[in-house]
Amino acid sequence: MGKLRIFVISLVSVLAVLVAAGLVLLWKYAEQDVVPQGVKAGEIAIGGMPIDDAVALLDRYEDALAKRSITIEANQAAKDQKQWSVAELGYKAEFAGAKEALLKLREGSLWDRAKYRYSFQKSFPLSQSWDRAAFESALRQQWSWIESNEPRNAEREITEDDEVRYTPHTDAYRLDLDGLVEQVNSWAVVKPGEVNEEWTDEKRSFTAELPITVIHPEVTLEELQEEGIDRRIMSFTTDFATSAEGRAHNVTITAESLDGWYLKPGEVFSYSELIAKVEKDHEYREAPVILNGRLVPGIGGGICQVSSTLYQTVLRAGLEIVERRNHSLPVAYLPLGHDATYATDAIDFKFRNSTGKALLIRTEVKDRKVTVKLFGTMPENERYDIESVTLSTVEPGTQQKVNPALPVGKTVVVEQGKPGYVVETYRTLVRDGEVVSRERVSKDTYRAQPTLIEVGPSSPDATPQPPASPAPGEGLVEDGV
Repeated sequence: MGKLRIFVISLVSVLAVLVAAGLVLLWKYAEQDVVPQGVKAGEIAIGGMPIDDAVALLDRYEDALAKRSITIEANQAAKDQKQWSVAELGYKAEFAGAKEALLKLREGSLWDRAKYRYSFQKSFPLSQSWDRAAFESALRQQWSWIESNEPRNAEREITEDDEVRYTPHTDAYRLDLDGLVEQVNSWAVVKPGEVNEEWTDEKRSFTAELPITVIHPEVTLEELQEEGIDRRIMSFTTDFATSAEGRAHNVTITAESLDGWYLKPGEVFSYSELIAKVEKDHEYREAPVILNGRLVPGIGGGICQVSSTLYQTVLRAGLEIVERRNHSLPVAYLPLGHDATYATDAIDFKFRNSTGKALLIRTEVKDRKVTVKLFGTMPENERYDIESVTLSTVEPGTQQKVNPALPVGKTVVVEQGKPGYVVETYRTLVRDGEVVSRERVSKDTYRAQPTLIEVGPSSPDATPQPPASPAPGEGLVEDGV
């Protein structure tokens, strides 16, 4: 009996010791003021850290994430910069539930704390939010003025003294933010693996240049200058002081319509296109034209003074003559071989812009003189001399016509004849004062004008002869329309 009692007392004592030891162990386990082992917030290992230190660490990380800076430099347009914290742009970061869970390790009964610690959550995600629209709005508010202008073309001006001047173009700028916003969005929202003990100051700021798209105008200064209209390369003037009002009007409107005519490199100018333009915009008046070798009243007389003046200009600029024919009669305003006639649907004047660059034609009508100027590219050490040589003179014949109104056998000279000519014209290229080449540009024939004689009928009863039919090639109206 005594032995049993001793055994019971011993067992109770052992159990009491064990319970006491268990309670001590439970107390020590529950009273730990450290984070359970293996716990991570984001990718930050906080297991084993004092709870207050762990909470403070997470606070610092959240604060550091919110204080990160974004610096945008507007170097291209404004030469300035602007800096924001990500918090100013709507960024928020939180280790969701981590700090609350850590502080709860200290709450409740000993048993509750021990049980809570035993089943403590091992991972806490980093929750982030970012307002990309707020960032784009901040950019536009800061630099909205950049988009306030419009592109303006470069301009070319030719002054009254024939100086070529250029006004530079103006570019416009537009903010091109999509790529930048996406780039900042990728940086601002931190990947969980990037938030760890190795997270350094280098990751605390983002710097980029403000992306600006340059809007060039349709015509830039470089493109305009590349056309090669550098200077006045040639000009030529003829006089129409003795012309009647109708002819002077025709010369003037034709020259004014030619003003500003632009030719691309290699482009062929056709005088017929100019005449079509004039007829569309204006109305030609009556003035003498050439018909069958004689001056007669017609519409458009004088238009060939412009074509002839233009011909002399392009000839002296060394341009390629594609099509040209002289008048059937000499003209008063130019030497033989220097003119260029025109006849609707039959005779045209054409030349090619063979300078390799663009060509601009300007005209001036002043004091009964018409001047044609070419602006383009031509070596300053070159010039072209024009020389015409009369090969032969064709003596005028006679043309007799019966005039029934005259007495029988009576003869009257109505119009004195004029000689014709055969002329060759040469163009000589002179470079640095030395003759480089000489070419024949034309061989022209000016028909003789017969002496017109009227005679009386051979007898009082003679039958009048019908007028002769025009010879082949006759009937063309030159110097008119």
